[in-house]
Amino acid sequence: MIDKLKELIAEVEEFTVQSKEEIEDFRIQYLGKKGLLNQYFAEFKNIAKEEKKEFGQVINRLKNTAEEKVKALRDEWEKKDLEKGSYGDLTRPGEPIEIGARHPISIVKNKIIDIFSRIGFNVSEGPEIEDDWHNFTALNLPEHHPARDMQDTFFIQTNPDILLRTHTSSVQVRYMENNKPPIRTISPGRVYRNEAISARSHCFFHQVEGLYIDKDVSFADLKQTLQYFTTEMFGKSEIRLRPSYFPFTEPSAEVDVYWGLETETDYRMTKGTGWLEIMGCGMVDPNVLENCGIDSKTYSGFAFGMGIDRIALLLHQISDIRLLSENDIRFLEQFKSAL
Repeated sequence: MIDKLKELIAEVEEFTVQSKEEIEDFRIQYLGKKGLLNQYFAEFKNIAKEEKKEFGQVINRLKNTAEEKVKALRDEWEKKDLEKGSYGDLTRPGEPIEIGARHPISIVKNKIIDIFSRIGFNVSEGPEIEDDWHNFTALNLPEHHPARDMQDTFFIQTNPDILLRTHTSSVQVRYMENNKPPIRTISPGRVYRNEAISARSHCFFHQVEGLYIDKDVSFADLKQTLQYFTTEMFGKSEIRLRPSYFPFTEPSAEVDVYWGLETETDYRMTKGTGWLEIMGCGMVDPNVLENCGIDSKTYSGFAFGMGIDRIALLLHQISDIRLLSENDIRFLEQFKSAL
């Protein structure tokens, strides 16, 4: 019987559990009123006198081992419960990381960059805080020129020569000053104008402007470039150019794309005409070339500019331009499929 008790001690020491219920079953099996220990204590009176001492020592050892095992198992399980309460179930597979979404402005900007990169245009960038020369004067807008009123400007009060750029044409000026023709570049970026904020306009927005300078560049080259862009961007190839005025291009034009009149939204966006204005363009004024150190008798070129925000509103049927800058996660999550 002593040998049997020693076997039980070894079993108790090696015992493990998978649940709290197993701990309680184990306690009842050994330490309960009808458990093994009480049964062996009841046999004590039947043990031979010369074995009683050893039997008593072994059975007490079994009792202590069982009690310590129960306490250790309970402590271990309480620790697991605490970890679950603080950190969740650490044995479960990790939660997948939430995948973010690109902003609709980024989606459209990247698509525009990709379209023009296929025909040799690189990307140029410049500062958002500009000086008067690069934002106005070099672009054929000298001081007191009435066309400056077309762009309500944020000036820096401590220095009236410093301002928040009103267009990314300032980047084109910097690029022409530091690069020799042939030049083929687009300049995406954020611009600022002192305008009232509404569903259709904001005091800051995003533009992308293109510039091509080389020998013998004609208006036909400009039209063909814009034809390619509208086909790739909108899937619509019918465009028209209407005469317009910009101080830094001559001749100048507004570009319309035929959007169609298939839905009620089409009627609303195009005011029932089917045509939608998307950008301005023109041949670079010789004065601008000369201001940037380029010989206007040898080189000519064209420029164009469009609002990224407006195209994003069109492509994604967004009704309010303010949504693009409010960072509402419910709005942005709608563009996960557009990564």
